[in-house]
Amino acid sequence: MARSSLAACSRCNRLRVGATGLACLLLSFAAAGVAAADQSETILRVCADPDNLPLSNQRGEGYENKIAEALASDLGRRVEYTFFPQRMGFVRNTLRQRDEATQQFKCDVIIGVPKGYELTATTRPYMRSTYALLFADPARYGEVRSADDLLKLPPDKLSSLRIGVFGRSPGADWLLRHGLLEQAVVYAPQSGDVHENPAHIIERDLNEKKIDVAILWGPMAGYLVQRHTASPSGSSRWHAVPFLPDPQIRFDYEIAMGVRFGEKQWQGELDNWIGSHQARIDEILSSYRVPLLDASGKVK
Repeated sequence: MARSSLAACSRCNRLRVGATGLACLLLSFAAAGVAAADQSETILRVCADPDNLPLSNQRGEGYENKIAEALASDLGRRVEYTFFPQRMGFVRNTLRQRDEATQQFKCDVIIGVPKGYELTATTRPYMRSTYALLFADPARYGEVRSADDLLKLPPDKLSSLRIGVFGRSPGADWLLRHGLLEQAVVYAPQSGDVHENPAHIIERDLNEKKIDVAILWGPMAGYLVQRHTASPSGSSRWHAVPFLPDPQIRFDYEIAMGVRFGEKQWQGELDNWIGSHQARIDEILSSYRVPLLDASGKVK
């Protein structure tokens, strides 16, 4: 009897210790959750490419960096980045990736994704831009103010052009439609070098005269124009001509912010911020010479 009572008492003690340990474990998880919640109220975690100007870089010099800073300031937070090259695996290694130590997601927003992007939920768009023709020596081609003007060049001059374009892009479709694909210098959509982006490639080859004209995403074209504007009459002044909306080839895209699926409250908070700060966003984009289209498709 005494032995059975002692055994019972021993089991009770083990249960008490187990319960206490479980309670401590739950308390530690709760404390970690509170700490994470407190931290989330002071930090804006942004997923970004470390070397993709004019969009973003590690030094905070891109327009997406500036938009993130404006957003963080209005939310009373500071920006922290999770950097990863914006190519295959970007969302998986940033927005959907958890920190091994804290199990918190590494970042909570991608500043720039196409509206309706299949890998994330998207906010209301804050930018509508378009592809553009880029000239390093515009005086050589006369008054080219539209893509159609390029097609009106004398046949011998038009046929001599070497036109840089990225594969599987609207620019390639446009060249094909007008019988100019044989003159194209076609680049892979993604370079094997993570430190090289389309702006780098086009700038290098235009400088080295490997190509005469390029077709690329408008924000990158505007950025290169900004980098090569010496003076109104300077020979190094580059020029970009935006493509207008086309019924057959899609040149223009709306850009939004990307968040995880199901985070409706956070998505709504970003929607509200974009809606009430569109003028500030446009100001940032314009400072980078991003070609912006209005609702009717005209360049602002």
